[in-house]
Amino acid sequence: MIYFAHRGASGLRPQNSISAFALAQQLGASAYELDVHLTKDGVLVVHHDYSLKDTTGFDVPIKDLTWSELQTYTLINRFSNEHCTVPSLTQVLPVVQEGLDILNIEIKNDDNLYPGIENALLKCLEQHYPQMLPKLLISSFDYDTLVRTRKLNKTVKLGHLCRQCDLSKTLALNAYSLNMNYTRLTADILSACHANGLKVFLYTVNDPACEQELRACGADGIFTDRVDLFLNSRKV
Repeated sequence: MIYFAHRGASGLRPQNSISAFALAQQLGASAYELDVHLTKDGVLVVHHDYSLKDTTGFDVPIKDLTWSELQTYTLINRFSNEHCTVPSLTQVLPVVQEGLDILNIEIKNDDNLYPGIENALLKCLEQHYPQMLPKLLISSFDYDTLVRTRKLNKTVKLGHLCRQCDLSKTLALNAYSLNMNYTRLTADILSACHANGLKVFLYTVNDPACEQELRACGADGIFTDRVDLFLNSRKV
């Protein structure tokens, strides 16, 4: 079973912050999940929502901000007094690279809001962290984003992130995995995926009893906000 630190150790630190990824790494994580957007001036940044409302209290779209403007917004931190801002992807990658097995980058790009983000992401990895490319898993809820990514790179691993399973679309991508909500998983879906060589990764699981059930039925991995519950952690 693979335990993806979902937005880092997001149950213990502000989600998708450097602090969250650093803590996950200290806890022994070797698999991570994060989300990327593009700023107005083309910087890949790590944040979940399209707006800063839930993370900073200001309802401002990331696409309307430059990188320097984005840094003026402070992430709400319910865990400590540590000052956190939205990081760039190139700030996060060095934090997770040590001991990395798999990095799931979810491209936020509904309706192609960020034209060219797929190419920007691949070029960023190729230029700065080529050693991470074999460990990269790109996912998105926007199917066309995955289609464009596959056209750009025939070998990168794709995770078909979906709310309703359509195996024909997953297979058409030559995907590596099906990523879906654990509550929608059925024995038939799991069996069909494995029969076609697909991994099944499930979100978001924070209950050890639920994890045990999913592991027993053959799930390949979970995304969790509390990676500390599932790993033998080092003292931090």
